[in-house]
Amino acid sequence: MTGHVRPPSPERSAEVRRRFAEEARSERPDLATLLLLLGAEADGALDEAGLDAAQVELDRLAGELPFRPGSPRAWAVALRDLLGERYGFHGAAADYQRLESSLLHEVLRRRRGLPIMLSVVWLEVARRAGAPVYGVALPGHFVVGFGPEFGPEEERVLADPFDGGRVLGGGDAEVLVAGATGAGLRPSMLEPAAPLEVVARVLNNIRAWAAGRPEESAVGLWAIELALLLPAHAARLRYERARLLVGRGEFSAGAGELEAYAEVVGAVDEEVAEEVRGEARAARAMLN
Repeated sequence: MTGHVRPPSPERSAEVRRRFAEEARSERPDLATLLLLLGAEADGALDEAGLDAAQVELDRLAGELPFRPGSPRAWAVALRDLLGERYGFHGAAADYQRLESSLLHEVLRRRRGLPIMLSVVWLEVARRAGAPVYGVALPGHFVVGFGPEFGPEEERVLADPFDGGRVLGGGDAEVLVAGATGAGLRPSMLEPAAPLEVVARVLNNIRAWAAGRPEESAVGLWAIELALLLPAHAARLRYERARLLVGRGEFSAGAGELEAYAEVVGAVDEEVAEEVRGEARAARAMLN
């Protein structure tokens, strides 16, 4: 996606970030709204009409589901039949190499994406239709759960949107976790993922994508800066942003950020703080 996408203007970016921060701090953050604003930060062509069109498309898809299918399994099958089979939403290995795979408006257009983004489509369509649905952030592979969020495990059904909505059987979740981490499945891994957790994970994916592509450092920078707007974020993100600024040749700004981070971390670990101050001095030396 990188070759033909232009970032938004500074004015548009400022407005998108203001709305993103406001939504993230609201009483009930809306997942689709947050991820579409994220897309507007990535893609300057995504204007207000485009944001509205994506929401309308989610509404339209929800309207094509049968009325109240019934059991959690019936809901899972209905979503699989509609989104996976009729509309062809699914993922493939090549999707991990594309930024579009993490942008909701592009996933709706291409019907391709990462597991977490395809799961968002399932979640938003199912939620609009009244399904008991929630996201499940398995390590390395996001899936969707149907049924009571905290009810007995036997009343819940998992589906894998990346695999076209395949309804998971007995040991399938364990296989997914083992394949991603080599570890076993723990009950805590099946707990519902809150909207802000989903957004943070999407931003982590974008940062990881950009980290392997030095020419895409601008993408990595806005992904960090959006993550910093979330109410709960790791303090280390500030350090990551500072180092990225230095790597982009913005030595003065990066050094200032490193010094600010050193002040924060110095309260708990003076040795680490001094190392960070050393990085700041080295960055300032690059200005000479």
